Amino acid sequence: MAIAAVGAAWIHRANDPGVLCPLRAITGVPCPLCGGTTVFIEFGSGRPARAVLANPVALAGAIAVALAPLGLGSRWWALQPRTRAWVLGTALVGSELWQLARLGLLRV
Repeated sequence: MAIAAVGAAWIHRANDPGVLCPLRAITGVPCPLCGGTTVFIEFGSGRPARAVLANPVALAGAIAVALAPLGLGSRWWALQPRTRAWVLGTALVGSELWQLARLGLLRV
């Protein structure tokens, strides 16, 4: 994953593709996963704090996927389906609120 992050940062530096999220490009409203690409670009560029600010949920998800083979995955699947759905739903709602605030669309 680290190699992919460095590669994405290098490619992005050479050719900035702009907004990649179709929902945000069309409506201006970010999806809960907006900033996911920025997480990897910032992390690969050696700026972990900016990666966290781009989308903490996407970063946490990437870390969870990376750690899944070390036993975290079995702990996740041991949870009741309803609990897993609640955790994912809460994470997505929190991520959407984060994105709306980050992009100035949510006035708090």
